[in-house]
Amino acid sequence: MATTNLSSYDKTTIPNAKDLRFGIVVSEWNNDITENLFKGAQETLIDCGTLEKNIHRIDVPGSFELVYGAKFLLNTQKYDAIIAIGCVIQGETKHFDFVCQGVTNGIMDLNIQCKTPTIFCVLTDNNKQQSIDRSGGKHGNKGVECAVAAIKMASLQIP
Repeated sequence: MATTNLSSYDKTTIPNAKDLRFGIVVSEWNNDITENLFKGAQETLIDCGTLEKNIHRIDVPGSFELVYGAKFLLNTQKYDAIIAIGCVIQGETKHFDFVCQGVTNGIMDLNIQCKTPTIFCVLTDNNKQQSIDRSGGKHGNKGVECAVAAIKMASLQIP
């Protein structure tokens, strides 16, 4: 939301992440935005106790490929949570709608089918300025918010 600072979190409400391992899939499309989201996520994970060696990153060409990248990491069975980072900006065609719907459904399916949570860190904005504002700009960094969500979800014990 435009009224919420995406970088705000209370460390006392977050489980310690020192023993957790995270996989992060980063889209190369709109990489100026996705790099900022990754930095926010990585810095937050480390701030909350994650060892840098327990954060593994892979890159994929675009946001649509995030689902395959996340599935690839999930199949390794060595992560406590996956963060999928992307940015889709509205253009002149319906391509935006198809990519956003496909990525959303794909990540939802991974969460339904797998025991390891996959966190949706995909900006779906109307213009580049909105993406800048949400990747370290005036609204904070969605990567920070998603790292906190990843820690909390990784700490859940689902039988």
